[in-house]
Amino acid sequence: MKTPDILRHIAIDDFSATPKYQQLADALLQAIGEGKIKQNDILPSINELSYKLDISRDTAEKSLKLLKARGILGSVPGKGYFVQQTGLRQQFKILLLFNKLSEHKKIIYDAFAGKLGDAASIDFYIYNSDFGLFKKLLQRNLSEYTHVVILPHFRERVEVEELLNDIPREKLILLDKKLKGVTGGYGAVYENFRENIYEALEALRERLEHYQALTLIFPENTYYPDEIRDGFLQFCQDYAFPARVVHDLTAGGVRPGEVYINLRESDLVELIGKTRAQGLTPGKDAGIVSYNETPLKPFILNGLTTISTDFQLMGELAAGMILDGALSQVEVPFRVTPRASL
Repeated sequence: MKTPDILRHIAIDDFSATPKYQQLADALLQAIGEGKIKQNDILPSINELSYKLDISRDTAEKSLKLLKARGILGSVPGKGYFVQQTGLRQQFKILLLFNKLSEHKKIIYDAFAGKLGDAASIDFYIYNSDFGLFKKLLQRNLSEYTHVVILPHFRERVEVEELLNDIPREKLILLDKKLKGVTGGYGAVYENFRENIYEALEALRERLEHYQALTLIFPENTYYPDEIRDGFLQFCQDYAFPARVVHDLTAGGVRPGEVYINLRESDLVELIGKTRAQGLTPGKDAGIVSYNETPLKPFILNGLTTISTDFQLMGELAAGMILDGALSQVEVPFRVTPRASL
């Protein structure tokens, strides 16, 4: 066995949202697949990886143990890890861009990465809904990626379509929403925001009729699509519900007899706090409907009523397009989960 200079084949990006242990594992897999590291080559020690790459020992060890569990690396007591299996070229390299990492977007990522498994390496970045940062991330060398997967939400109303139209159609997949100005045969796994909220409120109509009015908390200067507000107002008009759209609840309290629909988690926290402070019982004195199902919402207030797309399916469908080599545009089903808060 010999010890090659493998560190020159490894780069850790501190700005990437991809965990560093996964970055190290992906870099090793790529180097093995390209023949830069060969069978029986000894890897640097955990201490050396930690020092040279400026990562923790736990991170380095977790990465090597991950590859050992997959049968790619072996280990010898006193000598460390070595390459046990080669011929593992990863088929796909993906640039993945999210506007932020929330609980439901973590569900998308986990489903996406989980379905792809060892078939892909993922460079994952968060652009914080900032168009300038998003543009810089797209100025990377896109030729090295087989696919560019984007969740396109921005704080400002920006013309992003021209930028996206420069990406080869066979590489581009949009998540969560389609953009009208993006043309050609790109992939998309999306929500129909206007119809989804309209149909969700229709499904909840019997419960809603116990209240006098509906209020949508729609944040100002937000990345949330206007179609959500439009679908809400159309439902209220069609079914004669008095309706309000407010940016937040800071200016007033919760009105008894109203249903509040929140989009943002911070608004949900404020809504629950004001409801409790006023001594109101959710589901009786005031109703709460929360956008986007998360693992905790069944347990908040004895159960929060949610309206939500299937985020796990969204991630799995996008990964399936990559694995199958066939891009398409698929609308993800929307789910209504009635609980005690309404």
